Amino acid sequence: MSAKNWGLLLLLALLWGSSFFFYKILVATLPPVTVVLGRVGIAAVAMNLWLLVSGQKVPLSDGRWRRFLLLGFLNNVLPFILIAWGETRITSGMASILNATTPIFMVAVAHWGTEDEKLSWGKVAGIVLGIAGVMVLVGSDAFGGGSYIWGELAVVGASCAYGFGGVYSRRFKDLPPLVAATGQVSGGAVILLPLSLLIDQPWRLPMPDGDVWAALLAIALVNTALAYFVYYRMLAGAGVTYISLVTFLIPVIALMLGAIFLDERVTVQALAGMAVITLGLAAIDGRLLKPRSTRHLWR
Repeated sequence: MSAKNWGLLLLLALLWGSSFFFYKILVATLPPVTVVLGRVGIAAVAMNLWLLVSGQKVPLSDGRWRRFLLLGFLNNVLPFILIAWGETRITSGMASILNATTPIFMVAVAHWGTEDEKLSWGKVAGIVLGIAGVMVLVGSDAFGGGSYIWGELAVVGASCAYGFGGVYSRRFKDLPPLVAATGQVSGGAVILLPLSLLIDQPWRLPMPDGDVWAALLAIALVNTALAYFVYYRMLAGAGVTYISLVTFLIPVIALMLGAIFLDERVTVQALAGMAVITLGLAAIDGRLLKPRSTRHLWR
């Protein structure tokens, strides 16, 4: 991979990793659904303007708008709300590590939902290691109850939703990637607006201060709209395999930002859990286990 693509990879890790940092700032003032509406809604406006300037548009005929609504729900609405809510109970660093289990759920869902991405022994080993890593992270919280375990389970649920969303997004391969992404984000915004009005009643909330507005604009324009631009720019030059390396870097970025700016303590338990999950991701990606046979399991 070229030096340029390595630079884009590090930039993408910084963009996506810092979203957990901004979530932590925002949920201290605003309710989770409204935070997610701000992130997705502002990003949707920016991305549609981007398409308009480039002379493209999101196709909505033949019932495709329904598919965009479902894609937006799976990839934006449900996981974003679960992560934002989870961060009202756990640190941003912990949330980023748990969210790194997304590829583990994705390969499991892909086995049942696709014809060409079946489980292999390496992927099974990765799933087992991923589950073990989550167990290390959750630790005694699973038996002690309280808000921590629910926050951790919420982020794990977000990773599971990303798994289903990633497989469902294969149905949009006929569209230019940026068009599909804009349709997804726009569909998510359409769902989030009535949810926020119904659940949070934002007109009753106090007016946020300048720091909150800055964080909201950052997570929408930088961590969402700009991140998509970097993602698709890299997709064209490096491919999906190399982009998957970003999963290893995001927790490192989030842990560093949480420790430096939010005074979050990085525990040995968190580092151990991240190490086990990283081994699982390496097994799935083929960097840990490289069997000579490519035979799939349970066809």
